[in-house]
Amino acid sequence: MNAIDAGTNDAWMSPPADDRPDDDFDAPERPVRPAPKRRRAPSSSSSAAGGAEKARPPRAAPRSDFRVSEQPGFVLHSHPYRETSLVIDVFSRDHGRIALVAKGAKRPHSALRGVLQTFQPLGLSWTGKGEVRTLTTAEWVGGMLPLTGDALLCGFYVNELLVKFCAREDAHPALFNHYVLTLSRLAHGEPAVQVLRSFERVLLRETGYAMALTRTVARDDVLPERRYTFDPERGVREASDDLPAQWPVIAGQTLLDMERDDYSSGQTAVQSKTLMRFLLNYHLGGAPLATRQILIDLQNL
Repeated sequence: MNAIDAGTNDAWMSPPADDRPDDDFDAPERPVRPAPKRRRAPSSSSSAAGGAEKARPPRAAPRSDFRVSEQPGFVLHSHPYRETSLVIDVFSRDHGRIALVAKGAKRPHSALRGVLQTFQPLGLSWTGKGEVRTLTTAEWVGGMLPLTGDALLCGFYVNELLVKFCAREDAHPALFNHYVLTLSRLAHGEPAVQVLRSFERVLLRETGYAMALTRTVARDDVLPERRYTFDPERGVREASDDLPAQWPVIAGQTLLDMERDDYSSGQTAVQSKTLMRFLLNYHLGGAPLATRQILIDLQNL
């Protein structure tokens, strides 16, 4: 399924012509002051009369604020900030994960109140150059079905992975596009096991943790009838008793199926889940995923 089949806005997926960053959100607001009156440059006759007074060089034009306009993005997570505002963790196409403060978003009549929802495509504009920027506008783009039931829990799991693996301001446009596809596949009721495995592989690849599944560390081709194990630092090895017991043992057919993004086989579905759990846990340093535990309890992961 491509982005068009998923019903996403094609123009929203295309890169904007010009994006420029903006001002710190927590800088104190300054009162607006009237512009100072300009002094007239002295005429040649008055300069001659005044003698030593020299003409002042023209002032340099002030540097424009750092601004980003109408950037495609999704809200991953939000938490309250002060009494009426929110800090939202956003996954944007061209700027990666960004923290934005949505001033007044908790007020009853705020235009942002009903817009800043997870799993909905947004056009976001912000200003700032600090760690947390100021959200200026957010527009609902539409074109995607909402997530419900088990698909909603899977969506929260995907969002948690993005928060854990993606550094701030590290753009991953290919991962962003696959995230859009993942939400669409979940919304259309595709099997969660297949959708999540596919996303996890793209996540590891785009964040620098991917390894070849079709060749071993000895540069031999993976054969479907053989048994292999997975070294998290180097990749596929032929299974043997002298390797660490915690490394998962996988059929060669499973590795070949994963490379083709095919999880229809029962064996591949089970072994790929074991392998991806192992790899994600290893790269997270054992840090638990809250949503994964919920999904495990519901037998969805």
